[in-house]
Amino acid sequence: MKFTTLAFGAISISQLAAAQPHRADHAHREKHNKRNVVETIIDTVYAEVTGPNVIILVNQNGVPISTMTEGLVDENVRIYSTDQGVRPHTPMVQPTSATTLATVASSQAQIPTPAATEAPAAAPVVVEATSTAAAPVSTTSVSAPVLAASLEIQIEDAATKPSTTIVAVATKASTSSVASASTVSSSGNGFSYSPYTASGECKTQDQVNTDFEDISGFSFVRIYGVDCDQTNTVLTAAKAKGMKLFAGVFDITELSSAISTIADAADGDWSYFHTVSIGNELVDGGTAVDTVVAAVNSGRTLLRAAGFTGPVVIVDTLVAARTNPSICDNSDYCAVNCHPFFDGGVTAQEAGSFLTAQILTLQAVLSDESQEIMITETGWPSQGTTNELAVPSTENQADAISSIKSEFSDNPGDVVLFTVYNDMWKTNTDAQFEAEQFWGFNGTAPSG
Repeated sequence: MKFTTLAFGAISISQLAAAQPHRADHAHREKHNKRNVVETIIDTVYAEVTGPNVIILVNQNGVPISTMTEGLVDENVRIYSTDQGVRPHTPMVQPTSATTLATVASSQAQIPTPAATEAPAAAPVVVEATSTAAAPVSTTSVSAPVLAASLEIQIEDAATKPSTTIVAVATKASTSSVASASTVSSSGNGFSYSPYTASGECKTQDQVNTDFEDISGFSFVRIYGVDCDQTNTVLTAAKAKGMKLFAGVFDITELSSAISTIADAADGDWSYFHTVSIGNELVDGGTAVDTVVAAVNSGRTLLRAAGFTGPVVIVDTLVAARTNPSICDNSDYCAVNCHPFFDGGVTAQEAGSFLTAQILTLQAVLSDESQEIMITETGWPSQGTTNELAVPSTENQADAISSIKSEFSDNPGDVVLFTVYNDMWKTNTDAQFEAEQFWGFNGTAPSG
């Protein structure tokens, strides 16, 4: 019976993001980009294990990191990249042996380990595997998300006793809770809406009302800015349907003016307001984190003075928030956009489970690991060009939305579906897989 023990620090993922601005004259500038990324250790692996020496690596949340035989990654391994919206054009780096794994780990930036008194060690995670194990690999959850300062891996010959034990050591404990999305979410998903015609003109109140006539089963609608008098027009339509408004400030250089516009629309009655967001994917687009944090804190002060006591948040990509947790730390809940389609390694049917896995990776780096996370944009295009495993089509769009709804059936209010109607005012580009206009799960808007 042979054992091998490895010890290594938590692995960091490098990623390069390129901004592709759209329609700067409108409040909703989407930047769902194909980004380049350098990856070292893969968070999620689906595998059919065939070799005798089985190694299953899980992270501190109980999510599988890698499954391989000693000295060999199974040729049937399916890999998802760790970053939402990210998948490299070149093959990912895959450790092919225990020695290589240790070498890769030691070459990455290590997370400092606080004194042992700062947090208790998490309970061990035990994973069972056999030579006939099939995907996906299941694990026992750790009691709370933690950052792993070290992992001890014992590899035992599967022919004798096919098991693998992985111990994750906690480096920080949960802190007190802050305001969460659950305080405003209810029984239905949210959806995003842009009040522009195909030619880019502002829709009238009658046109917005027409768009909302056949919308049902949702709790709230998300908008991105205050131009086109959209806070007023969409709020009016939402009220008529018994929905709340997730309002937004797009241009943070005009913060005071935008909040005044939102307050005027409320007219002293904030009961139909779900949340107010400050910015959308600004850090992902290159704006300094400190600038956005200052804006959300200033915006919250102005909104409180105007009588709004609900959540005020920064909205950015999940990748940007994971890299810069202060985005969430300074928000009343963690609000992130996450699109499985742009990963490239995810099929439409796997969209929901992909989101769940990504949320776990974000929770692990938050100062308050119990802070609620809302997915403020996610969906699937009905047209466009194929992104590896991600194929845009009407059928796949329906499958993706069904997968997402199923995965979040216990908390539907924590997901905003992007988007209710096709945005024909946008421009399709190669960088967006020619799909930027075609994310509307209800097709073309009735009002045009």
